[in-house]
Amino acid sequence: ISRLGRSSKDLLNIIDTLTDKRVTLISHKEKIDTDTPTGKFMLTVFAALSQLEREQLKQRQREGIEIAKAQGKYTGRKPIEIDWMRFGQLYGEWKSKSITGRDFMWRMGLSANTFYRRVREYEATHGIAEPTSA
Repeated sequence: ISRLGRSSKDLLNIIDTLTDKRVTLISHKEKIDTDTPTGKFMLTVFAALSQLEREQLKQRQREGIEIAKAQGKYTGRKPIEIDWMRFGQLYGEWKSKSITGRDFMWRMGLSANTFYRRVREYEATHGIAEPTSA
């Protein structure tokens, strides 16, 4: 049951959609039949418990990360190393439209998010301002 939706609200919306389409959900594991009032009640209780468990897990994870950060053990993912000389060359080609952004990303081995973040970083460190349209 907990795998059907991300929250109890999602799960209940899914069950409502199924009910509107005249589909009955029966869970043999939890012994729930959504065709009965008791089954609907039990489904709601299980959904709420699943959401509570998920939220508690997230909270414990956040607390663990904060403790690890305070102890200097957690620093997140290491930044992707960039060859800034090559980046600068490709940046010039990209801005002059000799290559596409996709080609630039491929040559540098970067995802789109990393590429655009590094472009902003490069432009900021080199004092390059993006022209604004009036």
